[in-house]
Amino acid sequence: MANPKVFITRPIPDSVLAQIQDECDAEMWHTSAILPPIAEKIPPLDGLVTYGHEPVTDEMFDTSPNLKVVSVVGVGYDHIDVDAARERGIALGHTPGVLSDTTADMTWALLLAAARNVVPAYNHVQVDKQWHYYDPNILWGYDVHHATIGIVGMGRIGYSVAKRALGFNMKVLYNKRNRRRDWEAELGIEYAELEHLLKVSDFVTLHVPLTEETTHMISKAELELMKPTAILVNIARGPVVDHDALYEALTEGQIAGAALDVTEPEPINTDHPLLGLNNLLIAPHLGSTTIQTRMKMATMAMENLFAGLKGERLPYGVLHPGGVS
Repeated sequence: MANPKVFITRPIPDSVLAQIQDECDAEMWHTSAILPPIAEKIPPLDGLVTYGHEPVTDEMFDTSPNLKVVSVVGVGYDHIDVDAARERGIALGHTPGVLSDTTADMTWALLLAAARNVVPAYNHVQVDKQWHYYDPNILWGYDVHHATIGIVGMGRIGYSVAKRALGFNMKVLYNKRNRRRDWEAELGIEYAELEHLLKVSDFVTLHVPLTEETTHMISKAELELMKPTAILVNIARGPVVDHDALYEALTEGQIAGAALDVTEPEPINTDHPLLGLNNLLIAPHLGSTTIQTRMKMATMAMENLFAGLKGERLPYGVLHPGGVS
């Protein structure tokens, strides 16, 4: 009996790839510089491993009658047509939980870098070579300790961000569709309506999933609510923030700065006006990019793949075989 056919859309660790290839006829797209041709590769597949945010559409599913499972290397699966997968009985897995602390670390890396002008300082010294004498009047930043942080989207990542904020003696506000009174009691954090959170926070971090409701949830009106000294950090999904409104807010001094790990589109166009701002830091979607976490993610995705190919319940499933939630 022939081994199941599998396509992996981006490079994964060699040790995980070897285990998949022991069980499957697996092809891996060996570059991240060129988008993987999923539409071309999907028709004969039994399993698909997506490592990125390339769309997997209803039309693609139509061409792949043998597809049993889509395994996402990541938490978000908004690039997968979930309803189409459910209708066809295709299993869908992702990798929840494993990257919460790592992504929270990246949130803090961005927040601290933006607050203390780390990138402009690097450019001043190492790129522009302008550090000729000590000048106590350049690159003044903002204190993080004892400031107020507003966390929008209080899931696992938001919880981990809040725990870290306590180490800076910060006041922590959060906004979430359903309050977590248990976390309020545990951490001493406070629930706030979004409007109030935006008005009073010195730092606002975004951790919501991308949905119709959250698309451009931070736009002109929301940015106008924020303090002129506030800093916005988006580590959720690029479209959560209206980039045109953000550009206006940053250039007109409505807010002091921003740091983005995600953009719209992604990667951001090289001629986008945001790239010319010195009060904005953009990273190339590094939220979960550590050696340890990416290895765990790939391993979890492999476990989901194997279970789906065997018709078994996925260990980290969104949809199980038969399209069952």
